[in-house]
Amino acid sequence: MTCCHQSREEITGHLHKAKRLGLKNILALRGDPTGDQWEEEDGGFNYAVDLVKHIRSEFGDYFDVCVAGYPKGHPDAESFEAGLKHLKEKVAAGADFVITQLFFEADTFFRFVRACSEIGITCPILPGIFPIQGYRSLRQLVKLSKLEVPQQIKDPVPGASGKRLGAGPALLHPQPRGGATTEVLKRLGMWIEDPRRPLPWAISAHPKRREEDVRPIFWASRPKSYIYRTQEWDEFPNGRWGNSSSPAFGELKDYYLFYLKSKSPKEELLKMWGEELTSEESVFEVFKVSAAGWDPWPLAAETSLMKGGAAAAWNRRGILTINSQPNINGKPSSDPVVGWGPGGGYVFQKAYLEFFTSRETVEALLQVLKKYELRVNYHIVDVKGDNITNAPELQPNAVTWGIFPGREIIQPTVVDPVSFMFWKDEAFALWIEQWGKLYEEESPSRTIIQHIHDSYFLVNLVDNEFPLDSCLWQVVEDTFELLSGPPQGKRETEAP
Repeated sequence: MTCCHQSREEITGHLHKAKRLGLKNILALRGDPTGDQWEEEDGGFNYAVDLVKHIRSEFGDYFDVCVAGYPKGHPDAESFEAGLKHLKEKVAAGADFVITQLFFEADTFFRFVRACSEIGITCPILPGIFPIQGYRSLRQLVKLSKLEVPQQIKDPVPGASGKRLGAGPALLHPQPRGGATTEVLKRLGMWIEDPRRPLPWAISAHPKRREEDVRPIFWASRPKSYIYRTQEWDEFPNGRWGNSSSPAFGELKDYYLFYLKSKSPKEELLKMWGEELTSEESVFEVFKVSAAGWDPWPLAAETSLMKGGAAAAWNRRGILTINSQPNINGKPSSDPVVGWGPGGGYVFQKAYLEFFTSRETVEALLQVLKKYELRVNYHIVDVKGDNITNAPELQPNAVTWGIFPGREIIQPTVVDPVSFMFWKDEAFALWIEQWGKLYEEESPSRTIIQHIHDSYFLVNLVDNEFPLDSCLWQVVEDTFELLSGPPQGKRETEAP
């Protein structure tokens, strides 16, 4: 967080947002001037020490505050000693630790740490890792830091501007490039990671959510949205979800709108989703779950519920699949594809399928589901919230669980009827907020997307007979057959 061109009120607002998001660490900087000289902001802060004081004054000890140190001296300080004095002021104002600015040689860092200790700076001082990846970026860094590059660093760096380096040297700097930094640490043997996932979904770094161990499956591919929407709950599900209508869970807020906007350029999105749509069928042809923001559960092809390209075939016939998982009956927790949790355990899953489809398809689907009334639970809802279900009211259905030595059963993923009604708001909104807004208002393309948003249903199906081959594939095929009979030239495909 920098002080550049920001008022005290704006900085306070950013800090409140960071706290809401569960961020705990703030690197407090003055920031680099946008021009040749630093420009004071009316009502803002001109030095990092003022920002540190403000954070401590407004937020107490909530944040861990880091400040920058300059092993070769601050470029704007009168002397090396003057830079150390300013650093000591930042630490005294409440900084918890220091991370260094640019330097090239280890001895520079060691001398700096000794000098800090001699004037009474006793907090941790960390070197940041910033691999040199090209001549241009190196030249820019050196210009900003006003340092000379040692010849032993220059020699291995190709002089051609913009050329990427292979296994070039690494310098230390507080702005890490994640991928390259991780690779350097791995090659040095300093990066260790547990190959097993602790849960089948990514655990949040939010300090209030680290102990959470159960979530609705609907947000499997949109975890940031789920965390953001439930941030104001008084408590979070642990162990068994229980009745999610409990006031302790609170309401799911409309913060999901924060995550609906795509980061891809409009031109790129139009190439994926269609420059122009002429009918519902043209939507079926280009529908891609990854493009529309509904990434599928990440499973390997050999364990996917929809083998043989079934998902693409279903999309073309109007069952627009957005989420799925296969049934798993007692796979080892060490399994490289579906395994999770401690070693020596076994994991289980019920087959799950979620999709958008038309009213006509829903009517045929309900007829087919009569044959599976005791086996398949379903929720079928439109954008207005009209819900058709055979599931017990307000009771969640565990669709992923694990059994491990010396522990009770863990069930980290559920189909929860209450949260499904909130998820449908987000799922339907993706149609018009992401896809529809690519096209001009009143255009045929926008009208088609709006029609799908207004008239289609969101469906989820759970096959409770996890020891058996999933019947959900057959449910879909029977629905198609009831609608129009099998297409010409259809080959028999064996269900997984």
